[in-house]
Amino acid sequence: MLVRKEQLSNGGLMGIWKMDETINELINLFPPESRADAENSINNIGSNRRALELLATRIMLLELLGRTTVILNQDDGKPYLDDNSYHISISHTKGYVAILLHKSCSVGIDIETISNRVENIAHRFISDKEYINPEKKIIHLLLHWSTKECLYKIINEQGIDFKQQLYVIPFEPASSGTIEAGESKTKAKHTFELNYEVHPSYVLTWVIDTKSAPGLPERS
Repeated sequence: MLVRKEQLSNGGLMGIWKMDETINELINLFPPESRADAENSINNIGSNRRALELLATRIMLLELLGRTTVILNQDDGKPYLDDNSYHISISHTKGYVAILLHKSCSVGIDIETISNRVENIAHRFISDKEYINPEKKIIHLLLHWSTKECLYKIINEQGIDFKQQLYVIPFEPASSGTIEAGESKTKAKHTFELNYEVHPSYVLTWVIDTKSAPGLPERS
């Protein structure tokens, strides 16, 4: 079910889908002429969860744009639209799919289910210079992880060290707000302002790179 469709003030279009349907229910949400194609798209997917994510992503994109658009992937896995009409970022977590679109700017979005499992990997992405409030540890860790996932998507560089090459300026987590973050992987050493929200079951983080606005890349 599409639980959020929002036109953002900086030109982005965001959607969030709550995956509470079965595979057959999702297929039946497609127009009749598209259902066979939707079913064929998951024939070789062994994971039920992955099939649900793929179908939910496709039907949400249809509801966001009002037309059928094919999602393809670059060699590194980064998604793009076959008609090159929007930059796109996609994120999946348990029970949810999030999409962020923009016509001229690179985008990154990440959605993470709230879970204390993030503590087990904190040593991989939190540096000594980053601040985690011990009274809000899980949420604060998740927001750092989610922020760095967004940076990874928007920088589009391979071999990024989340702990040493991505950083988050210290902040106190609230129900929503902005986060200042940056990277030292590239020569440009970009900085970004990200938006975040904390919901009862997930955290959501997104970024639109309005500073560079390079336009849509050519595809070969």
